[in-house]
Amino acid sequence: MSPEELCLSIDLGTGGPKIALVGRDGAVLAHEVHHVTTHFDDRGAAIQDAEEWWQLIGDATRRLLTGSGVAKEQVRVVAVTGQYASTVPVDDNGLPTGPCLTWLETRGRPYSKKAIGGAFQGYNVRKSLAFVRKTGGGPSPTGADPVGQMLFLMHEEPEVVARTRWFMEPIDYLTMRLTGVASATHASRLALWMTDNRNLTTYQYDEKLLAMMGLDATRLPPLLPIGSVVGPLTADVAAALGLSEKTLVVTGIPDLHAAALGSGATRPGEAHLALSTTSWISCPLVKMKTDIKHSIASVPGLTNDSYLMIDSQDTGAKALEWLQGVLAGSGPTMAYSEMTALAATSPPGAHGVLFTPWLAGERSPVGNRSIRAGFSNLSITTTTADLILAVMEGVAANSAWLLGYVEKFGGQELSPIRLVGGGAQSTLWCQIYADTLDREIEQVPQPLLAQTRGAALGAFATLDGRALDEVRAATPGATFSPSSDQRGRHHGAETIAALYARDKKWSRQRPRH
Repeated sequence: MSPEELCLSIDLGTGGPKIALVGRDGAVLAHEVHHVTTHFDDRGAAIQDAEEWWQLIGDATRRLLTGSGVAKEQVRVVAVTGQYASTVPVDDNGLPTGPCLTWLETRGRPYSKKAIGGAFQGYNVRKSLAFVRKTGGGPSPTGADPVGQMLFLMHEEPEVVARTRWFMEPIDYLTMRLTGVASATHASRLALWMTDNRNLTTYQYDEKLLAMMGLDATRLPPLLPIGSVVGPLTADVAAALGLSEKTLVVTGIPDLHAAALGSGATRPGEAHLALSTTSWISCPLVKMKTDIKHSIASVPGLTNDSYLMIDSQDTGAKALEWLQGVLAGSGPTMAYSEMTALAATSPPGAHGVLFTPWLAGERSPVGNRSIRAGFSNLSITTTTADLILAVMEGVAANSAWLLGYVEKFGGQELSPIRLVGGGAQSTLWCQIYADTLDREIEQVPQPLLAQTRGAALGAFATLDGRALDEVRAATPGATFSPSSDQRGRHHGAETIAALYARDKKWSRQRPRH
């Protein structure tokens, strides 16, 4: 049995939760990964069962404690991170009154469009500028955010709203299930765009912005400072999980923030790139700014006086998972290691095969919910290896397209870039990124668990009152430099931008789900 103090770290990704026991130095003692199903329909629904999350987390916690020989007193703190821009309706006790409407949900589109839609790129300029001035961003007329989700519930599921006390982000929902206390932070509610982020120490929602969208602050959980202790576990939860009632729970953080901590990129200008279900490029910033055209902004950061760059590409490593399912059909599924090994047998450029990774539309550097993915230049000689490599190159090219706008936004070249997420487990993909972005790439240790580690490191910093520079996550596991002989042979930013220009006219003819 290890005598060290541990954090129970919960990372609720879109694909499902990761649960881990993590030491003070970020070392993962033991972990489990579980999958959940997102249910879609033709109207734009994209929902998950919030109670299923809770059951999976509870079962995994008990197994981890027993299997690792950890005494309950060793687990000093619980940290929660995960997906954001989603809504869980809960009652007074923090129990779900309906399913979670995830960030892919768009049934609120007509209500969001009526509230904030207009002629400029789909936005009402006057209303949008009011949001941007205060928050750095604003609700989307597509309905794919908490505002759209809440408006949908209010207009179409009043029976759910009647049972609901709080509309919560998933990480705040889990925090309430653990403590019995309803809470949120500027960071956890970043996608709501209802806090005045010019002053991160004003812990209240902006009434004028709420009124503009027809929302009520009384249904939003009280705001706490980023990096606060919410409270101890409730007695019932402690007994159910096999933990001590003295175990504390800190405020939840979005996976964006946990990735910054887990990558060690905690200082201004230090960049990380997430190659997870979705993808993004981020770094800490010292001031608030917004690039409306390319959907890049600064949001409340790792502390109550700093910011993080935010952008989002809706399909990252998910593209490879999608291809995995397509190739399997009703037969056996090829392991990711087999797929990437096979991809390595295709030359850079995948024999001319191109892939655009917009399986769920796109947000940055272009906002287009209807654009879709596709292969180009297929031939009778195209192989499975070519298809896999084309997907890996297409995702990297999409990141390269975003990188140009991100570096202009941040005012500097970003290098090295630390790579996190499940896709970063592939050394081939890391090298493709180095060659395609023409930047040095650092693969963090256990990239699949980077956010899980980051949440734990942040939690211990909260308890100990330490500066984040003292908990910079750990040394990169490997460095990948651009290969002079391969540079330009993978499809890059110019190719993906040209393909978008070609395909966007077809996206206008697709139903807007």
